[in-house]
Amino acid sequence: MSGNVSGTSGAVEAGAKAKGGGAASEETGVGLGRVRQLWHLLEPLHAVLYYAPEAFEEAAVLGYATEERWPSYFPYRAAPLGAVGGRRVASAFYSFSPRMVDEHIASAWRTASPERVLAARERAVDRVYRAILGDRVDAPELAEAAALARRAAEAADTSGRQLAAANAELPWPAAPHLQLWHAATILREHRGDGHLAALLVEGLDPAESLVSFAAIGAASVERFESRGWSPGEWAAARSRLAARGLVDGDGVATEAGRELRRRVEEHTDRLAAAPWLSLGPEAVTRLADLLGEFWVAVLGSGLLPSETTLGIGKV
Repeated sequence: MSGNVSGTSGAVEAGAKAKGGGAASEETGVGLGRVRQLWHLLEPLHAVLYYAPEAFEEAAVLGYATEERWPSYFPYRAAPLGAVGGRRVASAFYSFSPRMVDEHIASAWRTASPERVLAARERAVDRVYRAILGDRVDAPELAEAAALARRAAEAADTSGRQLAAANAELPWPAAPHLQLWHAATILREHRGDGHLAALLVEGLDPAESLVSFAAIGAASVERFESRGWSPGEWAAARSRLAARGLVDGDGVATEAGRELRRRVEEHTDRLAAAPWLSLGPEAVTRLADLLGEFWVAVLGSGLLPSETTLGIGKV
């Protein structure tokens, strides 16, 4: 997962479909569709950090370049792991070219320590949410949403999930709007860590994970180029998938390729379900209803791109 999020119409449609779909647990009444809907609703609340001018301003104070988002994206997202090197970050982020990761991580902690980055990240989120939500940062509905999301985040089992565990170890901020962002971050990284497990089960390496996703139309090939793979590396990954019968000569998914990606997404939903099962159907429904207003506000800010690499609204 990248920190990106899709546009409004796709996510609205996906959210509407999600209220019915597959079962995560018949006993709890929280289906896999609802699990995916909560991801759709929370992802923009997390991802806005990587695009907001306030976040770039905080990054610039630390000494990071801000002509593009990647110099701040990598330290903002990786800081909970500590001053780790490119290999650890490439492993955790998975779908980025290790070469691209090294380019940004090699000097990241010389520019600012992880502790300073985390402090800047919290300041940035505070400023961004206040800019987008205005007085609604103090609304009782936001505080209620934050409390429910925190309950789910604290219930998340982070065993084998390095990014979720690293964020879960951080102290909870006091303000409800910052708690909401922190909960959204733990839950999206929990889901993302599970997604990597699903990709590994299906035998998709980092480059193949993107090529196979582009092959089902999750986003354009040009959008996936942002992950730093060279044309030669992309072509080689496509050839490997073609040899497995997963894409055709034009890089379009075959029936087998589409079925594989369906399994990946379903496995991801199942691995992401436990925090929501712990809340139960009434609390989950209440949280989804509460998040709608804030989700719309973030999308309405115009800060997030309309096409991303996550496939929200398309998978």
